Amino acid sequence: MDRNTALGEFLRSRRARITPRQAGLSDDGGHRRVPGLRREEIAQLAGVSVDYYVRLERGRRLNVSETVLDAISRALRLDPVERTHLFQLAKPAAGRPRRTATRPQQVRPGLRDLLRILEHTPALVLGRRLDVLASNRMARALLTDFDALPPRERNLVRFMFCDETARSLYTHWETHAQDIVASLRLYAGRHPHDPLLAELVGELSITDEDFRRWWADQNVYRHTHGSKHFHHPVAGPLTLTYESLTLPADPDQRLSVYTAEAGSSSEEALRLLAAWTRQPEPSHGQHADHWTPANTRPTRRPSPSHSVPLPPPQRPPF
Repeated sequence: MDRNTALGEFLRSRRARITPRQAGLSDDGGHRRVPGLRREEIAQLAGVSVDYYVRLERGRRLNVSETVLDAISRALRLDPVERTHLFQLAKPAAGRPRRTATRPQQVRPGLRDLLRILEHTPALVLGRRLDVLASNRMARALLTDFDALPPRERNLVRFMFCDETARSLYTHWETHAQDIVASLRLYAGRHPHDPLLAELVGELSITDEDFRRWWADQNVYRHTHGSKHFHHPVAGPLTLTYESLTLPADPDQRLSVYTAEAGSSSEEALRLLAAWTRQPEPSHGQHADHWTPANTRPTRRPSPSHSVPLPPPQRPPF
């Protein structure tokens, strides 16, 4: 990702979403050729020259000071995550582009032990590009068996857009999918020269219309906590809250843990899911129809609007 281009596109996208009324300016009777504010209006609100701001939107970073970036952030009404993203785009690290993002990430043994101990609730470790670095049995039962996938496919973005059943699993798939894309965009601001990111974005932009449209929106999002609604083929409907904790030893790794409200139907559904994962595998030669996320969830959906019914819940091989 070219930082100059990314900076200009981000500034234009934020400017286009602000109405004159929101900015306290005259709307000229509603007769505007482009949506949002004009460049000269943002420059006026930020207290910089029009020429200076125009050059920023053209991707010329001009060694921008933090004071100017703060003023532009206020003029564009950026939230804290967007402000951080702007600073990352406008003030990149000096010197040659770093490609440390291509180095394989390692999950510490102690963290894997923690995932194992959390046997009653889904938990996973996410890395760069939202790669799934490790997951416990409950997370694999809830989402998909990432361990059974080829290393290249162990990625939450790929799961969201390339797994046919993801749209059925997430009750509000579109909302969560947009957040996933916005989270990937935030990562791109930190690691613009990651070739694996470019490969992922390029592939999904070609194959998935939803991803291509949402990536172009330039939205950024940081997963810290929240709730998600699922409709699992075995456990049924669940509402789970999640906490996503950045690991001090590696800021590009996050531990995400899903929990259910005490005494709720979702807590009971998690118990059912936990019991289901502990069922013994049939002995060798015994006939059984297996249902696992890995072997019943195709890795590519035919089209953005196509939906394939989930298979009936059957015995897992765990």
